[in-house]
Amino acid sequence: MSDSVENRPDEQPTPTVKVNDKRRFREEDVEVEAGAQTPPATPAANTEVLKLSTELEAARKRIDELARGLQHSESEREAFKQRMTRERDQLLELEKGKVAVVLLESIDDLELCLGTPDDSALYKGVKLIRDGLIKKAEEFGLERVELKGAAYDPNLAEASDMEVTAVEADDMKVVAVMKAAWRLKGRVLRPGRVKVLRYVKPAEA
Repeated sequence: MSDSVENRPDEQPTPTVKVNDKRRFREEDVEVEAGAQTPPATPAANTEVLKLSTELEAARKRIDELARGLQHSESEREAFKQRMTRERDQLLELEKGKVAVVLLESIDDLELCLGTPDDSALYKGVKLIRDGLIKKAEEFGLERVELKGAAYDPNLAEASDMEVTAVEADDMKVVAVMKAAWRLKGRVLRPGRVKVLRYVKPAEA
């Protein structure tokens, strides 16, 4: 076998296939895909972002307004509650004052009956009732104002009678009490009625 493989007549040479790829590649295309960069925002996207920002700011302002309105409502509610409490207390004091005045009138009537002290059972019984009513009045918050012997005060009593005195130091001093003055929590509930001394300089002989 002297013939070589190339010289065999029954074998054909393998044809060479040439591929002509006309597609174009750019190195920058590969870099873009590898880096995955975000494309620049479009005008439409900018408009949408601006719109959302405006809506968010408006929502924040609305929340602030609602919060301030809630605080104002709470303040008004608390002020209304305090005002109602004051008015209720004032009404209670007014009603208490009305009841106290009726009680004081009863005490006045009993004291008129005790004008002249004696040892009779009637006098003692009336005095016992009068003292009991005075104790009830004091428990009620009433305070009897001692006027006899003190300087006359027109805010506490009315001078319904006057007596002349030659003692200058006794001028405008209360000498007798016809009706007692009463206070309720520091406020004059019922002024008294008194007799006042008035100094008159004695005539020279």
